[in-house]
Amino acid sequence: MKRRQFIRAAGLGLAAAAIAKPAIAQSMPELKWRCTSSFPKSLDTLYGASEVFAKAVAEATDNKFQVQTFAAGEIVPALQALDAVTKGTVEMCHSASYYHVGKDPTFAFGTGVPFGLNARMQNAWVHFGGGMELMNEFYGKYGVFAIPCGNTGCQMGGWFRKEIKTPEDFRGLKFRIGGYAARVLQKLGCVPQQVAGGDIYAALEKGTIDAAEWVGPYDDERLGLLKVAQHYYYPAWWKGGAMLHNFINIGKWEELSPTYRSIVRSASERANAWMLAKYDAANPAALKRLVAAGTKLSPFPPAVMDACLAAAFELYHEVAALNADFKKVFESTFAFRNDEYLWWQVAEYSYDTYLIKNRVHV
Repeated sequence: MKRRQFIRAAGLGLAAAAIAKPAIAQSMPELKWRCTSSFPKSLDTLYGASEVFAKAVAEATDNKFQVQTFAAGEIVPALQALDAVTKGTVEMCHSASYYHVGKDPTFAFGTGVPFGLNARMQNAWVHFGGGMELMNEFYGKYGVFAIPCGNTGCQMGGWFRKEIKTPEDFRGLKFRIGGYAARVLQKLGCVPQQVAGGDIYAALEKGTIDAAEWVGPYDDERLGLLKVAQHYYYPAWWKGGAMLHNFINIGKWEELSPTYRSIVRSASERANAWMLAKYDAANPAALKRLVAAGTKLSPFPPAVMDACLAAAFELYHEVAALNADFKKVFESTFAFRNDEYLWWQVAEYSYDTYLIKNRVHV
């Protein structure tokens, strides 16, 4: 290329860059949001997902869109996070939908319901089974838009001071348990208690509650629950995979540009995958440590599981007869679950079952 042509071409390139730069800047304005979490910083996976999300948003926007995260209690208490978003006190929160079943039992499906979907099925239902559309149609009534942002996987059934041998052992038991399962256990005579994660240890220690469920070995060890209750039951039949969400004030969501909306979705998905992987990696070692420290690990007896299953579906049909939103989501969820298990029993279940029995050969 001749010298004059090169200089001219370089000049045109610089001019184009000068024109393009302001256009990019205009499409990515500076924003600062606040995100209140329903979890304390000590629970580094649950709270950590909101930090993973915020970091991903900042990195994708060259720090033009910043989300400052706050632990439970720093702005509002853990169980009031959604209300803060609805009122516009903060732009968004990271929370569990099922904390709000007192407003409407339909909220339970966003996190997980008794004998419902496992973590992978829930992700499939949300993304390809119409779950996200159904739930956001419902959440819109409360002024929020939700995006999945984390899943714990299947949880443990909780810590008890005494053994659970029969369904009658739930009668009169003050059990820290949230969501729809609390209403199921009421049918068995249980006395459910709503206690935030950071307050569970103190409540068990003082005897305010007799038992508590939280997440699984990794988090339960961090909360020190073995020190105040020794019987550790499994599984948490009340949620096969507890999904968390970013709940965003719907007005603030609609103000975002398409670019920023895409970034928020992508950052939420990154945190969603990160949380499940972190729990899957951390829970085995934590469970070994708990058992070595004296935890009495037991499955819920079949009679207990059967009684809870019967009570759950009795309640499902009672609520569905009175609540159209609940009925719509309930039917979608369980139709999807039943089809998924047709496939699961062929491949996933048979593969895992065989290797669980034969892992000693490695």
